[in-house]
Amino acid sequence: MVDTHVVAICGSLRDESHTRKSLAHALRGVEAAGGTGELLDLREFDLPPYDPDREGQGDGDRLTAAVRDADAVLLGTPMYHGSFSGVLKNALDYCGFDEFEGKTVGLLCVAGGSFPVTALEHLRSVCRSLNAWVVPHQAAVPRSSNAFEGDQFRDGDLADRVATLGRRAVQFADIEPDPDTFEGDQNVGGE
Repeated sequence: MVDTHVVAICGSLRDESHTRKSLAHALRGVEAAGGTGELLDLREFDLPPYDPDREGQGDGDRLTAAVRDADAVLLGTPMYHGSFSGVLKNALDYCGFDEFEGKTVGLLCVAGGSFPVTALEHLRSVCRSLNAWVVPHQAAVPRSSNAFEGDQFRDGDLADRVATLGRRAVQFADIEPDPDTFEGDQNVGGE
């Protein structure tokens, strides 16, 4: 039996990123569920602002190959101005239906303030527009500056919620896609 492989894309460039710490914890949930996990740290990719008129920009091919080859994807972002980070948006612009259609995606958002519901909603909309299957369970880390002791969560319930996201990505990685819909046929992206 082949392990379910999950990639986690970190939409934060900060050295001491709470998003990266949270995704690392979610990947431990992936491993606990019998899968393998890989953190795609966008600090390690050369991704200039996406230009659809240019082929082979920076590390775009390396990013899309990693996402395409994964069985499921976790997207993690800090909340910036009520939405997800531009760094993650740019990375997602390199991807398309080849990477996300029918793929299971889990969402995680970190905020300095209260629950980052709008950022999660925006990410969910982007994933749905790519015909991905978004896990109903989502993880949010509010008041992130107080959420960690080193690299570990202070609150056991929050730690469980984030680890559950990783477990759900493995659990639903092989979910049967829904039949095509009229709405899905209308979403042709940049073609």
